[in-house]
Order: sequence, then structure tokens, then C-alpha cells
Amino acid sequence: MLQSAHPPAAGPARHDPAKPIVLVGLMGVGKSTVGRRLASRMRLPFVDADVAIEEAAGMSVAEIFERFDEAYFRDGERRVIQRLMDGTPKVIATGGGAFINDETRALILAEATAIWLRAHPDVLAERVGRRDTRPLLRGKDPRRVLADLAAIRNPIYAEAHIHITSNTAPHETTVNAILKAIGHGRHAA
Repeated sequence: MLQSAHPPAAGPARHDPAKPIVLVGLMGVGKSTVGRRLASRMRLPFVDADVAIEEAAGMSVAEIFERFDEAYFRDGERRVIQRLMDGTPKVIATGGGAFINDETRALILAEATAIWLRAHPDVLAERVGRRDTRPLLRGKDPRRVLADLAAIRNPIYAEAHIHITSNTAPHETTVNAILKAIGHGRHAA
């Protein structure tokens, strides 16, 4: 399937190169993989917010969820993303729930170019089924959980400046769609 860029009616269609690019969307959409490749193509640093959270907490995301709860994790996530939004150009991959937090979303929308990577829940379920590392999916039907999350979160993700559909094509196709959407085209290779 083809990837497509769909900037919303409001908001910039171009990226300010002095600002970070923040990838948002549901788990399994490819934010980390696409983010690494995008950063490489743009010659920018890449930061996976979940890895930064794990480093700050000294434990995995799954351990944080088990030991504390989702609210505790989301508070730490908000603080880490706030620290990452230091005004320097970089590509940041966020966890699926980060953009749902009102404060985090407002910060990202004001200080970065937010790019929503979206995919159908069937595609996401197939992708996340490859590993059992997602706390929100443990012991549950991934397709149902992802469809329910999409119904709740997609209207919020839609506030992102740029929308990119990620389907079953290679991740490089998604990277190319992002580069085109932010005005970098093929010359960013």
C-alpha cells in the first residue's frame, strides 16, 4: 500500500529546521524505526523517548507499569519529553500515549513539528504481535485493544501538524513521505 501525507487544514505544512520533529501515533506504527531512519537521512540526532524514560527511571517501561501504574509512567514521560524539547533540532519518537497528555501535546505543538504516523489497527496488531513488550496489550487481544485506542486517540493525534499513513510498505517509504511533507524531498538523502 502507498504512504500518503495529509497535512490538516490548520497548521504548518512545512517544518522549521530549527525545531525538533516529534513522531506521534499508536504503538506499532513504527515511530522508533522510522525516527532513526529519518534522523539519519536528515543528519540529526535521534531520541527514543521510551529509552530516555527507561534511562531516567533505571527500569524498563514494562517494569514501571508493573511496579507503579500508568499515571506514574505518564508523569515521568511528560517530564522527560519536556527535557528533550530543548530547542535543538532532532527527531524524537514518543510512546503511543505521550501526545494524549494535554501538557505534553501543547508543548510538542508549540515547540516542534508534530508528525502523526497512522496505520489501520490490523496492521498495528500484526506488527506488535511480534514481541510481548507492550504493557497495555499483556493478556489481551491486540487487535481489539488497538482498535479501541485508535477510536479514542486518533482525534487527538489528528491535532499534529502533519499526518502520514504507514501501511505495509517498507519503512523507507514512510521516511520518504515525511521528507516530502516537510519540504525536504529526496535531497535529504
